[in-house]
Amino acid sequence: MSIQQNLNQIKSTLPEHVTLVAVSKTKPVSQIMEAYSAGHRIFGENKIQEMTEKFEVMPKDIEWHMIGHVQTNKIKYMASFVSLIHGVDSFKLLKEINKQSIKNNRIINCLLQIKIADEDSKFGMSATDASKIIQSKEFSELKNVCVVGVMGMATFTEDQKQIEREFKLLKSTFDELKAIQTENCKLQTISMGMSGDYPLAIECGSTMVRVGSSIFGERNY
Repeated sequence: MSIQQNLNQIKSTLPEHVTLVAVSKTKPVSQIMEAYSAGHRIFGENKIQEMTEKFEVMPKDIEWHMIGHVQTNKIKYMASFVSLIHGVDSFKLLKEINKQSIKNNRIINCLLQIKIADEDSKFGMSATDASKIIQSKEFSELKNVCVVGVMGMATFTEDQKQIEREFKLLKSTFDELKAIQTENCKLQTISMGMSGDYPLAIECGSTMVRVGSSIFGERNY
């Protein structure tokens, strides 16, 4: 099937309230343009340099999502155009995003990455840490970032029950944090679910899924 057919097939299965992020990391501009020509506008990258290079040459009505681990020293390269940063796992990172947002006269939307998986390799903060950050005076002073939701990655396992447990943990964390709305924290997004498990993620409350290989085919590393 073509990229357009894959996209249409996936979109036909998504409830209206769920946003599809087409994960285009490692994929050439020609393939991303196929998805663009099919009407898709939201793309996710996990390397800032690669995303910046694509941004330079591609249409400007694309929403670029940074879905990978973010290094503070690289934020400046995407601060002028990134739409949403999924993997915010520390207050230090929020502070730097705020600093670069000010330089670009923007407010950048962020998701707090919550560690829901058992694996050590996954980044993220605990629900308690997230709650402390949102309620802190230091956070309230960051006027150029807005936390709009949470993101989580389930354990890489065949055990569906475990994945479901982890997704439900992210949903309950979201519900707890939603009670603490502030000026720069307006929670509406739960980003969870990828090619292999997004239907289950949606059942567990996801409002944003990150799908790559089911659209573009297997990744070339």
